[in-house]
Amino acid sequence: MLRKVAVAAVLLGSSTFATAQTGTPQEQAACRPDVAKHCRGIGGDKDVILQCLVSHGSNLTAKCRAVLQSHGHLPPA
Repeated sequence: MLRKVAVAAVLLGSSTFATAQTGTPQEQAACRPDVAKHCRGIGGDKDVILQCLVSHGSNLTAKCRAVLQSHGHLPPA
């Protein structure tokens, strides 16, 4: 569960979790555009946004996909 929270915080670095400082700045930046594009308006709940990104896995940028894969949320390419 802690790992899931850490990944979600990484993915949400530009919004609700900007002050969380979890994950590297590079990981945060990698998924910021995908959160804005695919998960805009779904609310700030980290689990919901993580599920949203996972559900859009094939449409994510390569950088964001790599972050999710490195944390075990998407299968390797």
